[in-house]
Amino acid sequence: MTDAPVPSSSPDYGWLYARTRSGRERGPAGARALLDTLGRPDAAFRSVRVIGTNGKGSTCAMLEAGLIAAGLRTGRFTSPHLHEYEERIRLQGVNLDASRTAAFITWAQAHVPDAAFFDLTLALACSAFAENRVEIAVMEAGVGGLSDATQALTNVAAVAITNVDLDHMGVLGTTVEAIARDKAGAARAGVPLLTTATGRALEVIRDVATAAGAPLFTPDTHPELFSLPRPPALVGPHQLQNAALAVATLRTLGYAGGVDGALLATHPARLERFTVSGRTVLVDGAHNPHATRALAAAVPRADVLLFGNLARKDTAATLAPLLTLAPVRVYTSPGDLATPPADLAATFGGEAVPEPRAALARALALTPAGGTLLVAGSLYLAGTVRAELSRRSSDS
Repeated sequence: MTDAPVPSSSPDYGWLYARTRSGRERGPAGARALLDTLGRPDAAFRSVRVIGTNGKGSTCAMLEAGLIAAGLRTGRFTSPHLHEYEERIRLQGVNLDASRTAAFITWAQAHVPDAAFFDLTLALACSAFAENRVEIAVMEAGVGGLSDATQALTNVAAVAITNVDLDHMGVLGTTVEAIARDKAGAARAGVPLLTTATGRALEVIRDVATAAGAPLFTPDTHPELFSLPRPPALVGPHQLQNAALAVATLRTLGYAGGVDGALLATHPARLERFTVSGRTVLVDGAHNPHATRALAAAVPRADVLLFGNLARKDTAATLAPLLTLAPVRVYTSPGDLATPPADLAATFGGEAVPEPRAALARALALTPAGGTLLVAGSLYLAGTVRAELSRRSSDS
């Protein structure tokens, strides 16, 4: 940093969360300027950028575990968090210490008060990684590729694109082709670009990679790289694709020794299983149509569905794959910008319980002994439910 930050007892998260992107220009320019102000910390370590519509978090978790297992000092930058802000920035598998967040916020308030939240978090991650002599960092994109703040990163060792489907259409475009073009815009000359995308999205990615001079690796072109010695610990058919991308990236970078570690990785709120009074609770952060289709393929039946989502999402298309899974539904609100639960209940059938903890209690009451409750629709809802389930467990 340009000046040593003054230590603070606890982070001013309220100030940080208020630095929303609203009114600020999207793209990497703001992040690049902020990183330059901090002395270009992103140049001190290699980055693996992870981009895609869904599966980024799981792929990042497997890459992190694999790189650590391969003996590398590893950082991980992801979003959003479920419980604590510092989940977004990890050093050697451990969340960043909150005192480091506090010091950075104090500095930012004095020197870059108008910077955007995501840019600030990215800058904090890069600074922490450089300070802690991280060798390689797994860097998850926020939205898109070319238009994302992580496009500002230098010293990129590989780019991994999980898949492409319709999401964030107000930002990236209204077609799969347009979204794929933005995500593929992360391609760089001579830098490996790996993807498990298919169909028209793959065609666009191939065209962009060729134009950029980025070597492209797919399950069809390099099946040996993407082969799995066994299924990953993460549950669901969709995780096979994420695991294949993670192990292919490790092998391409020369870290095949980390493959076993990658396949052992876990990640919260990805078909995470809890047991409450003899009932199974499956918590998943699926929050768009592509993700809920994958979830429905992994969980063919449940007794009760607890669902809540943000209104900016395509609610009907997101909910549709889940409606046939459970005959009983409870709708709730994961936040201020949620789709009104009463509207969901009236349109799709079920009960509306706006407060998430009360909704969980009602959903559990409706779940028969030995039955299954599925929670989905929002990572924010998943975080609230996980915290409540943990509290119940500690109280019992």
